[in-house]
Amino acid sequence: MVEDNYTFPSEFILLGFTNREDLQVTCFVLFLAIYVVTLIGNLGVIILIRIDSCLHTPMYFFLSHLSLLDVCYSSTIIPQTLLNFLVEKKVISFVRCATQLFSFATCATTECYMLAAMAYDRYMAICNPLLYSVVMSQRFCVGMLAGAYLAGVISSIIHTVSIFHFPFCRSKRINHFFCDGLPLLALSCSDTHVNEAIVSAVVGFNMLSTMVFILVSYSSVLSTVLRMRSAAGCHKAFSTCAPHLVSIALYYGSSLFMYLRPGSRHSLERDKVVSVLYSIALPMLNPLIYSLRNTDMKNAMRKAKGRVLSSL
Repeated sequence: MVEDNYTFPSEFILLGFTNREDLQVTCFVLFLAIYVVTLIGNLGVIILIRIDSCLHTPMYFFLSHLSLLDVCYSSTIIPQTLLNFLVEKKVISFVRCATQLFSFATCATTECYMLAAMAYDRYMAICNPLLYSVVMSQRFCVGMLAGAYLAGVISSIIHTVSIFHFPFCRSKRINHFFCDGLPLLALSCSDTHVNEAIVSAVVGFNMLSTMVFILVSYSSVLSTVLRMRSAAGCHKAFSTCAPHLVSIALYYGSSLFMYLRPGSRHSLERDKVVSVLYSIALPMLNPLIYSLRNTDMKNAMRKAKGRVLSSL
């Protein structure tokens, strides 16, 4: 009889962002608008960096891949969420759920290492400008990029296997709008303390190691900037670093709050709101954060606009 309570389901039911029927259409329109803006903004950044030779530098090389990650991030979560706003039975298959968790974890972890690579790029540009072109070669940048993606894939395999190798109870109702780790662990029939410890260790290592690396890099940057005698040099250094720091603060702040709290302090309803910030809102905001006060991006947009107008 006990064995009957342990099963690997063929599908799950996502409870969604809200169970209020009167808000389903409103949420659908809002999430659809966010998704469209995210795609336009991030694909626009990728295309702009691709076509403008002035942006063929390590900083924009990493920024283009950050935009690619944000497109993948959003496309992993939002289409399924939009569908669930319109249907009565919010079903997702076991394989689709595992794939969504794997893809989400890959993008999230890779983004941590991408932000660290961007911090190292700023460190080399500001603290060691004479060595910048030598150290930040194309081969080295591609190596860092490959390492970021590899770390993302390895971590997400551990993350996904730790959650899905245990059977689940007969209740298949996931209290979330996508397949995330903590709501899935809440459905497990077995003792999940070891699994939670593994997931927390993997997430903690990725986030804390990259965060320490970023803090050390920017501490050196700040020390160098404060020693600059040129006001113009200080302003340029801060203007190139400020967008990155804003993005880091939003991403790490929401992620640390989400995953590195004690289990007793988790509220799945509150976690849904926090998840919207780092998985849906931030990918939409990143193109704005990196473009609004960036002179190179503004000039590239003006040139692209000029080419379009001249061709009409």
